[in-house]
Amino acid sequence: MDEAEHPALLDPVDLLRQIETLQEEKQKLISIVSHDVKSPLNRLYALIQLLQMEPGNLTEEQKNFLEKMHIVVADGLDMIRNLVDYRNIESNSIVLFPEAIQLQSFIQSAVTSFLNVASKKGIKLMVESENILLHTDKHCLQRAVDTLLSNAIKFSYSGKKVWVRARKHSDETALIEIEDEAFGFKQNELPDLFQKFKKFTSRPTGGESSTGLGLFISRAMIEKTGGKISCLNREGVGSIFRLVVPVNLPG
Repeated sequence: MDEAEHPALLDPVDLLRQIETLQEEKQKLISIVSHDVKSPLNRLYALIQLLQMEPGNLTEEQKNFLEKMHIVVADGLDMIRNLVDYRNIESNSIVLFPEAIQLQSFIQSAVTSFLNVASKKGIKLMVESENILLHTDKHCLQRAVDTLLSNAIKFSYSGKKVWVRARKHSDETALIEIEDEAFGFKQNELPDLFQKFKKFTSRPTGGESSTGLGLFISRAMIEKTGGKISCLNREGVGSIFRLVVPVNLPG
């Protein structure tokens, strides 16, 4: 067979360089998105909030448009946050900073930050929390809880409820649960539940976007704290995501 019919084999060193170049380009692209795109979205988000604070001169139609803009911009910022977290997880660049956290106050703060978006979708947030002292990385715990709570709201219909519970699990661990009344997952989807870029049968109910990174990020973040994540699935009814968190950050 003629030599031209065989594709030239790349030198292993050249192949490694090409892979490294692609990795660098991917990191740069995500960096551009996280800074150059995030900044104007943040400014737009702030302007929308200012207009919503003084709605006196706005018609009902204009108020509705502002609410839709608010949801769209918030959704875009959430997607950027997920991409940045994905970059940091993949590059193993997350540095842990343990601090004392009152779990009850932490949970209440997390829920409060989602009251507005939940209210706009007609979803009621329910909270049950014991007051447990944790010594862990707040950012990782925050991202895991926020992502699960965001998903619960995103995939629920108006009139439904989302529960956030926190209690002692053992002498060494606390348990955080996020329960929704969405549709749950199909049985054949469960093995891929925490894989990156996986999208499932259920779709966001308010036209929100989904990167397929949320559950992957939640698992990665909670595992950074030495914790574990699991899902009690009820197909057609909803799901309960459970975070078992060490009271003290390992190491």
